[in-house]
Amino acid sequence: MDGDSACCEGALAGGCRFVAGYPITPSTEVVELMARRLPKIGGLFIQMEDEIASSIAISGAAWAGAKTMTVTSGPGFSLMMEHIGYAVMTETPCVFVNVQRGGPSTGLPTLPGQQDMMQVRWGSHGDYEVIALAPNSPQECFDLTIQCFNFAEKYRLPVFLMMDECVGHMMEKVVIPPADEIELEPRRYTSQKPGEYYPYNDLENLVPKMIKAGDGYNVHITGLTHDHRGYPAMNAAAQQKLVERLVKKIRDAANDIIMVESDELDDADVIVVSYGISSRVASRAVRLARERGHKIGNLRLITVWPFPESLIEELSQRIKAFVVVEMNMGQIVREVQRCAGSRALTVGVLNAGGAVHKPEEILERILGVLS
Repeated sequence: MDGDSACCEGALAGGCRFVAGYPITPSTEVVELMARRLPKIGGLFIQMEDEIASSIAISGAAWAGAKTMTVTSGPGFSLMMEHIGYAVMTETPCVFVNVQRGGPSTGLPTLPGQQDMMQVRWGSHGDYEVIALAPNSPQECFDLTIQCFNFAEKYRLPVFLMMDECVGHMMEKVVIPPADEIELEPRRYTSQKPGEYYPYNDLENLVPKMIKAGDGYNVHITGLTHDHRGYPAMNAAAQQKLVERLVKKIRDAANDIIMVESDELDDADVIVVSYGISSRVASRAVRLARERGHKIGNLRLITVWPFPESLIEELSQRIKAFVVVEMNMGQIVREVQRCAGSRALTVGVLNAGGAVHKPEEILERILGVLS
């Protein structure tokens, strides 16, 4: 199947039973399949009037008890930013899938890009942390969609699957295991009774537990800064306490969240960093360089946010350079530069989207930093 279809199947396997969306290339296949599949298993797909409505509908459905998801691409993702911030502030577990294309504006609806990687991290206003995963195959579209739902439940926040058009539309074998072999993170409900329960009190691992709608709890859910009761608290002390926790619950768990794939790092002079479809081309370039006798390592970011700062910093102390491959004009390369500092050279192999790199382009840049 293709990556879009695998994402749909992964969401269903991950427990998703409510999807709100609006058609936009190249992500529409996900919701087309969801519209057919969800009613057969007791779920609901609703096509909203736009992406703004879709992004808030999933928050409402999550508080009603469902595992929820919305799907979009670049222009629609831009429209969702306010409600992404709302999901962060209300600690609503939900999943956003972005099948990226070339931009800005309408850009290249049918052609690939990796142009929303900074937007997913910084697009909504305020201070917050997110989790964003980048699959490089239809198999990972299945597997990582499940992981997105698990992270959303474990840390109570919106989690992002940052696909790209190539991965979304390529056809490959996808292995779907038996349901009883798929590990799912359950929703964590409070054991306190109505009247005893405060939604942001006695936090376990910085993540508050939720309540079951209809069980008599009276909980105030607001995008305003709030106190331990969930009521608005318009003062600097409450803001500091709340935002510090929203950030800390992800930063403290970074080792649990960050996933990378690496090869030939031990003796590397140069390390190629990539993610998504770009990583498949980059791995070919690394093999070509190795065949020529050069010591080149390969580092693929599966988790892009939180960024693997400690790993990049550690590697920068023993290599000559990083070569970062991405389909944008330089987004993640800036993060690598920030973490590497002056210890290692950082260069990008960049394009503005529309087509994947050629391995020879990457090889040329590798040879350039070695010379």
